[in-house]
Amino acid sequence: MIYNNSSKIEIDKSAVRNNITFIRSQIGDSVLLSSVVKANAYGHGIDQMVPLLESNDVRHFSVFSSFEARRVLQASKNQPTIMIMGDVAEEDLLWVFEHEIECFVYNFHDLKNYIYAAKKLKKRALLHIELETGMNRHGFSPSDLDQLIGSLREQADYFELKGICTHFAGAESSANYKRICNQQKTFLRGIAKFRENDIVPDHIHSSCSAAILAYPEFNHDMVRVGILTYGLWPSTEMQLTYKIKNEIDKSPLQPVLSWRSRITDISYVESGEFIGYGNSYLAETDMKIASVPVGYGYGFNRSLSNTGRVIVNGMRLSVIGIVNMNMFLIDASNVEINIGDTVTIIGKDGSKAINVSHFGNLSDTLNYELLTRIDKDIPRNVV
Repeated sequence: MIYNNSSKIEIDKSAVRNNITFIRSQIGDSVLLSSVVKANAYGHGIDQMVPLLESNDVRHFSVFSSFEARRVLQASKNQPTIMIMGDVAEEDLLWVFEHEIECFVYNFHDLKNYIYAAKKLKKRALLHIELETGMNRHGFSPSDLDQLIGSLREQADYFELKGICTHFAGAESSANYKRICNQQKTFLRGIAKFRENDIVPDHIHSSCSAAILAYPEFNHDMVRVGILTYGLWPSTEMQLTYKIKNEIDKSPLQPVLSWRSRITDISYVESGEFIGYGNSYLAETDMKIASVPVGYGYGFNRSLSNTGRVIVNGMRLSVIGIVNMNMFLIDASNVEINIGDTVTIIGKDGSKAINVSHFGNLSDTLNYELLTRIDKDIPRNVV
């Protein structure tokens, strides 16, 4: 393996294909799939994931910001539909509508700005109205709807209503069942009010990865799917529930990302000596240790100190001592290793594997958080 960095990330092309096939088997042919590639495609790399998804006939992408929209447009080999679910920087406003990028609008301030930009460009703003249904984050509340409908009627020549949407507050946990159902009722009442006023969107969407599995009846005609795309479950509960319901043992998903580094040094420590910073690890026997040039500065969590695991030459080895900014140490006392040997941080090596959820459990980190913390400058290679 050739490195041009202290570690590298591999993106599995066949795993992406498998996961998109699984997602489509859950939503059916009549529901539009929008692949969520925010946060650098959940750490996998927008530049790598967008062309891969396009090769699997994905034509709709969801991002959080106008900055990410620019990256998707640059990475695309086709002419995708791009939907910004969050922040449009003021300096990007005209660019967004010039390039016919769709936007969530969730307050009157942004609606005014979007209509202003549309008038200036003599183009229609492509908008998705987000309704606040009980997550209490952002969106137009039920009490806003009369004013909103009035504003939309007045500005009908300057926008296209691409969608009406909401977001569920934790569909990955059965503990939120009642709250999700109440959100759906509020959402449907909001949609009905728009229709009563002859304001009809192209699409209606509320479901994320968790919701397409837990509440398929809420899919409407479009879904926004993130974590499943990358071969990971929204929660352990959802994974177990799916397996029990479908009477299967093996997950239908395949992890897309592997993360590997290498051994850069091997040294020997005598019994009674402390290893690394401080005194958190004491060598109780003579030890052989190896260094790996990855640390918390790259997304390898400091909480993995003295608890983490990696795989070298098909053997699972323990992280010892405090994880540094740019390095961690492993116990190689009873194994044959050499400088340059591959270290698997996430992924498979022989019969052994460390998946993202296991890695996350060791560091008490959510899959989402762990992936998005991986340094964006680490090379991503499609394999």
